Order: sequence, then structure tokens, then C-alpha cells
Amino acid sequence: MANDFDEGTLRHWRGFQLNRFQVEAIAALRAGKNVLVGAPTGAGKTLVAEYAIEAAVERRRRCVYTSPIKALSNQKFRDFRAQGIDVGLLTGDITLHPRAQVLIMTTEILRNAIFENPRELEDVEFAVFDEVHFLDDPLRGSVWEEALIFAPPSMRFLCLSATIPNIHELGQWLAEIRPQALQVVESSARPVPLHHRLFLPLVGTQEARDVARLRREAKHGAFDESGRARRRHGRSARDSRGRRPRPTDPALRTEMLLDELELQHLLPVLVFAFSRKDCERLARRNAKRTLLSPTETSAMVALQKELVRAFQLPEGELDGELLAMGRRGVGYHHAGLLPIHKELVERMFTSGLLRMLFTTETFALGINMPARTVVFHALEKFDGVGIQWLRCREYMQMAGRAGRQGIDSEGLVYSVVDERALSEAPLERIFADRPEAVFSRFQLSYSSLLHLVPTLGRERVHQAWEKSFNQYQSRANSPKAQEKNRRRQRGMAEAHLAVLEQLGYLEQGDQPTPRGRVARVINGFELQATELLFQGVLEQLSSEALAVVFVALIHEDRRRGFGGRRPEPNFQDLPRRVARTLARVSAIEAENGVETPLKLPDFGLTQVVLAWCKGAAIEEAAELSESSAGDICRTLRMAIQLMREVRHAIDPSWDLRERLASAIELVNRDEVDARRQLEIG
Repeated sequence: MANDFDEGTLRHWRGFQLNRFQVEAIAALRAGKNVLVGAPTGAGKTLVAEYAIEAAVERRRRCVYTSPIKALSNQKFRDFRAQGIDVGLLTGDITLHPRAQVLIMTTEILRNAIFENPRELEDVEFAVFDEVHFLDDPLRGSVWEEALIFAPPSMRFLCLSATIPNIHELGQWLAEIRPQALQVVESSARPVPLHHRLFLPLVGTQEARDVARLRREAKHGAFDESGRARRRHGRSARDSRGRRPRPTDPALRTEMLLDELELQHLLPVLVFAFSRKDCERLARRNAKRTLLSPTETSAMVALQKELVRAFQLPEGELDGELLAMGRRGVGYHHAGLLPIHKELVERMFTSGLLRMLFTTETFALGINMPARTVVFHALEKFDGVGIQWLRCREYMQMAGRAGRQGIDSEGLVYSVVDERALSEAPLERIFADRPEAVFSRFQLSYSSLLHLVPTLGRERVHQAWEKSFNQYQSRANSPKAQEKNRRRQRGMAEAHLAVLEQLGYLEQGDQPTPRGRVARVINGFELQATELLFQGVLEQLSSEALAVVFVALIHEDRRRGFGGRRPEPNFQDLPRRVARTLARVSAIEAENGVETPLKLPDFGLTQVVLAWCKGAAIEEAAELSESSAGDICRTLRMAIQLMREVRHAIDPSWDLRERLASAIELVNRDEVDARRQLEIG
């Protein structure tokens, strides 16, 4: 089919008039090509994926939809199921209808399937890679590359990305490693244009393009310490009593802006704050607002009662903080909430009745929940190492949630800045609408090596890197720099192979030993789980003790230096035995120069796990730890996934299989049971 917008192309679908990039992408798919689409948040990339999947379903072909987050996977599963499509879901903690015509899964699950059961994928026509720019995620990016490199040759790809400057470089690499032709389809147009503004509490609202002038005026004393501001550039912010307060409190600065947005009828608003405490603090400070009319309040009450009924929650849930706030049009959302509570907030927001939502950046990933206005409470965040200013790509991902198609003529984006941010933040870079390039994070895991070495041989395993985006990008460097990068990549692979050899995972002839065969089907914690298994640490452990150990492998306290409460006396020897076993692995890694050593266990949730196994409510169990109920729930779900992988990997004759099944059953209940939440919701 010709790539012509005016003749011979599909122009309308499902009542939508397709724009140019959607038409081009669909035409390329119908021509049998791989397609890489780059477009801004909210521009309609997923419509291309939905068309491709529906077309495959009509031809009775199978396809896969991958996403970087489970919440998006769950949402797509519900969407396709509502359309009557034969759809399955595989996210690690949920497995539903795995032989369905359309499979929704995380990228890790797809990569594992490619290595473990490639024949199961031979009849898959194509895979959608949503948010493919995630391949430069430091922790997970290598999984994206491995899936793209090693997928069956017959599988085509539709890759969706936010706007990135090196999308053609990414496309050229994909064209090299996949047998089909590839077309890059790029668009910079937004259905709803964005209007970027700054809010300086002593001055008021300013245009983001005026940063240089504002800096000059601030330098020359335009904003004095008493809180007086020159009014010729904007209306000075005042509180509800007409006073001009001295806004030293960051929460007060944001509150002053929200006063103006409410007064100017610029709601609903998404307020991005980069800590959970800030989200909750801001929500509570603004919960006094009454943002809903009596009619809207009645509609919200009806919605909440329906949600409580649908999710089989106790009636007392209506008196909880989140729903009480919701009846005033206010809410908050972050990863520390229980999954069911995040679901409630999302349902309230999509109803249009939640007018002011305070959230972390995870709300901007994938899930289509736009607002009239987006506010940045701050422009810096903790990145795992230190406090850093936002990258342009991060800013644009969140800012892209402003503006509702078909409702708003423009999306408004406000950044609350103080004098320090005005003088020190790289505002021109953040607002430039030129997101940072995507760079490869390729590094083969132990599990990947255990799959590749028996197939390729030890010498040829380095060919995997030769196909990587890392190698492709290094071509732009000098020959000396290319060789240095090649030696580093080869050295990392050799270090991992040496560890596997010393631990007895590979034998002569490069075939995996029983240890190696178990480890290669475990994702992320392959060495920890396998060593505990073969060193006999898991033998004779009760179901509760197994749950304690697997949670410890997953758990990592968010606050540095906090070890959690000590295990009960009956379990004090267990952490020591686990630590001794894994210390040997750490020593071998250090000896061989592995750059990123394995994660060591953290037993800080032991009392929580034991209480949960005995039937405690999640709130009661959370009182035994400094971790939030949401973090505990997520850790328990991940532990269940790891126990399932180990149970699947070991010989059916081992009695450990039954005890692992019992441990999974103990843990997988109520809020932790992800499948139940999906099915009842």
C-alpha cells in the first residue's frame, strides 16, 4: 500500500479522523514493515497499535503488546477485553489465558519467552513495544534490547516512543538487526498545543520564554525579601485574605498558584511532586477546598459507592481519607499506595470529577489521563543518587498530560520556581522541547548468558553485543574509543561467565549444569535463588520461613541505613545462613570485577511477612514496619513471582515444590492478590 496521505490510504477509523503520522504508520504496517513511531505524549500513538492489533485479530493472527509498567498492561487488557478480543495477560503476578490471540505482557516476560519457549512465539505476527525509549533505563533497558535482538525472525515490531532526537539512529539500528524493512514515522505536532509558564510567588505568572529577562531582573533586585514585587510584569499573588505572604514554604508557593487556577477555572489540574510525602502533604493542605458543585458531589458519592461495591471493599472505605478527599474534588496518587487505592483514585480521575490530583511522575507513564493544566511543584528530584534537575524528556512526558483533546484549545503547564531555581536551574534546557537522546544500557545478565552460551558457544556469545544498540552507537566514536568500548563490553561478559563457571553453572562444552538450568529461567535474582536452593538453605523450611526468605531477597528499604525491625527469635539464624551463602557469591563477583554486584537480602520485613501469613490485615502488618502498605504489597507480589519462577524451575519430584505452593497461597490473598483485583474490577 502506498504511503500517500491523499490517495489509497485509510483516513478514518473507529470514528477518528487519522492524522498524517497515523496514516503513514498504518500504511507501513499493511506493507509488511517494522515501524518505529515517535510522537509527543497524547498525540495518538496507541491508536496505531490498536489498529494493528484489530487488523491481526481479523486475520486470525496472534500478536503481543508489551509495556514498561504493569498498570498500563492491566489497562490495555481491560480495553481489549471490553472490545470482545481474545486477550491474555502475563505480568509475572498475573497469568490469564496465556494462549490467547492477543497477549498483553511486560517486556521482561516477552524476553523470557523468547529465550525459554521461542516456538511458542512462532505464530506471533508482531509485537507492539510501547515506550520503547525505555531501553535507556539503567536498570531495565537491556531487557528491551535483548527482546528486539533475539525475537524470532518472523516476528515484526511496532515500536512506540516519545519524541527523541535520535529516533532515526534507533530506527537504523532496528533495520540492521531485524530482517524486515523498517519505516520511521515521526511527528512533532500535538493535537493540543502546550503553553509553558513560570509561577514566581512574589511576581505571579510569567511566560517560560522570558527566563533570561526574569533572571536579569532578579539579579538587579526586582524581587525584594519583604515580598513586594514589581507589578508591571504580572499580578502579585495574594492569599485568600488579600495579603501578600512571604512564600518561604514550597507548599505555600504551590498553594498560591492553585488559588489562581481555581479562580480562573483552569481545572482539572495534575500537580507533579517528586516525593510521596510532598504529594500527601499538598493534598491535605488543599483538601479544604470545595471543588465540586452539589450535583457533582452527588455524582462522586454514587461513583464511590459503585467502586466500593465492585471491588468488594468494606463500607468503611467510604470514610477513608482518599474517598473523603475525592468528595471535595481532591486526591493524591503515588507508588506507596495500595494497588486498590491507586485504582480508586484513577477511576475517580477518569470520571472527570477529581479536579486537583497530586501525584508523582509514575502517573505520566502510558496511562491516558490528561488534565486541563499541569503544575510542577518543583523542577528537581532525587534520582537514586542525589537531587538533580529534571531532564527535558522527563519534563515533557509529564507536561504532555496537559490539554484534553476535543475539550481544550491548549494545555497549560506551570512550573513553580523560587529565586534559587530561577538562578540555578537549567530552565532553557528543561523547556527547550528537545528531549535528550536515547543511549544503550546493554549488559547481558547471568540468565541471558546461560541461554546464549549453550546455543552460540562461549566465543560467539560476544556476537550478541555486536548486534546491540550500544555497538551501533559506538560507531560514531573514534576507532580508539570503539575498541575501548568493545573491550569493556567483552570484559563485563567475561566477568559474568567466570562467576558462572566458578559457581558451577557451566561445565565443559559450555553446557549448563543443573544449577545453570535452574538459574536461566529465573529473572533478576537468578544467583541468589539458585544458590540458596542448591546449598540446601531452603530445605526443611516451613512455608512461612520460605516467604520470609523470598521477601528478603526482594525487599530493599527506601531509606539508607534503616535495617528494619529484627526477626523473631525463631528466625534469627535464618538471616545468618542466607547471608553466609550469598556472601560467597559476592566475594566471587568482586574477585572477577563484576561492576554491578548482586543485591543482598534485607530481612527488615520479617515481622510483616509473619503477621501477613497469620492473617493480619495489610494495615496491621504495615504497622510493624516503616515501609508503606503499598510498598509492602508490591514486595509481596514480587516475592510471589519469584517463588513461582523457582517452583517452575525445579524438578517436580522435589517436596520443596509443595511448600513453595503453600507459601504462595499464604501470601497471595486480599490486597496482594493481583489477579483477584483485576477480575473484580
